[in-house]
Amino acid sequence: MLPNREGQRVPSVTFRARVNDEWVNITTEELFAGKTVVVFSLPGAFTPTCSATHVPGYNQLASAFKASGVDDIICISVNDTFVMNEWAKDQKADKIRFIPDGNGEFTEGMGLLVNKEDLGFGKRSWRYSMLVKDGVIEKMFIEPEKPGDPFEVSDAETMLKYINPQAPKPKLIALFSRVGCPFCAKAKALLKDHGLEYQELVLGQGDITLQTMKAITGATATPQVFIDGQLIGGSDKLEAYFTAQA
Repeated sequence: MLPNREGQRVPSVTFRARVNDEWVNITTEELFAGKTVVVFSLPGAFTPTCSATHVPGYNQLASAFKASGVDDIICISVNDTFVMNEWAKDQKADKIRFIPDGNGEFTEGMGLLVNKEDLGFGKRSWRYSMLVKDGVIEKMFIEPEKPGDPFEVSDAETMLKYINPQAPKPKLIALFSRVGCPFCAKAKALLKDHGLEYQELVLGQGDITLQTMKAITGATATPQVFIDGQLIGGSDKLEAYFTAQA
């Protein structure tokens, strides 16, 4: 049975990391002393569930965690620092601190270092999350011991619900735009003025085309703004949306 360490201190470990092309030591004292920290640990960087759901969920709800008294959100994996650094860039998860437990010392100290040799992974972390206050573990959500890679309780929403059941979740906003579009600039300014973060999808960049936008929105003019799955439309309609919300 996997151990639950609620009420105990986190293991005392020094992590080796690369920061600005230099080796640095990061201690658990530095990470946890005097802070309220949410930690989530997972089997590996760049793996499907970790990349598609686990990390994005915590990054998306970071502002809600901060508003609920959490100082930092930390992702720990038994990977080396180079892999973790590249994964952080790939995920664009700038609200999370990625910590490399390259030797598995922290995870072993938690009693959650497990054998993933059947996948060619060697020793890795079992998936879990925990709330740590001044180095002491208050709450743990450990995935059930099932075959494969269960992901049922260590997600961001479960942790946020434990910390603050009334915490409002940030709105999910996406904005189709064009380079040099003044109406797009107006829409982005409106969102910024209301303290809202958004994902910008720029026509002509990557795979984002006019056809993409038209297929999704039915429109050819930019911007086109979505809020929580609802198509708001252009900058004038976005302004009217905020006026109606006031």
